Amino acid sequence: MATTQIQTQSLLTCPFCGHQKKETMPANACQYFYVCEGCQTILKPLAGDCCVYCSYGTVKCPPVQAGTSCCR
Repeated sequence: MATTQIQTQSLLTCPFCGHQKKETMPANACQYFYVCEGCQTILKPLAGDCCVYCSYGTVKCPPVQAGTSCCR
């Protein structure tokens, strides 16, 4: 049985200024707020997403990758 490798790095992109930064995601928690280094805007998840990585990152958060939710 093959196991899927959980990715812990995601490239976050600010929807306001376009600033990008590679971040390490927490393994078992939501990151609900993120302050953009480019424009200082506080990013929050979009409706239906559990965290900023699921909304603005190139990789979903580790709990979602594992098939669970990080916000229970």
